[in-house]
Amino acid sequence: MDKNRIVSEKVKAVRESKNISREELSERSGLSLEQITRIEENIDLPALAILLKIARALGVRLGTFLDDQENIGPVVCRKDESASCISFSTNSPDARKHMEYHSLSKSKTNRHMEPFIIDIASSDKAAEMNSSHEGEEFIWVMDGKVEVNYGNDTYILETGDSIYYDSIVPHCVHAAKGCTAKILAVVYTPI
Repeated sequence: MDKNRIVSEKVKAVRESKNISREELSERSGLSLEQITRIEENIDLPALAILLKIARALGVRLGTFLDDQENIGPVVCRKDESASCISFSTNSPDARKHMEYHSLSKSKTNRHMEPFIIDIASSDKAAEMNSSHEGEEFIWVMDGKVEVNYGNDTYILETGDSIYYDSIVPHCVHAAKGCTAKILAVVYTPI
């Protein structure tokens, strides 16, 4: 099944299982009713920060929308299993589509962290948008060069560098100009 459709169907299924209307989810999340509708109808795939707001508003973990399975023990992710990816960019033609997320924990239930390998393509910096959400993030650059805009500061990270920050501060992670990159990112969001 199309990975984008999985997210849209799970958002709708969780909302309906909690007897929450789209209007109420809109109010709780701070997102417009149109955004909620477009996500549930698989017109737009939400950016990660938006999906985190929806998870928070529904009282579930981000992982609920990312192929949760009933595995309460340890989860091993083999290198060939992390090849399937999902992009948390919208399907809108003008949206950023430069990041592919490879989940490293999709079969672990009740997790509090979301570890990803993220391939970052070279992109037009003007198209980058800041995000802000509760929680914390850790990024380690596996390959390439990354620019992290955090509040009013900018950090250039090269292979082997890392950064750990509070996600509530507006931030944007993208490949440095003219570069591509691969990063390990761990996102923690309290429920």
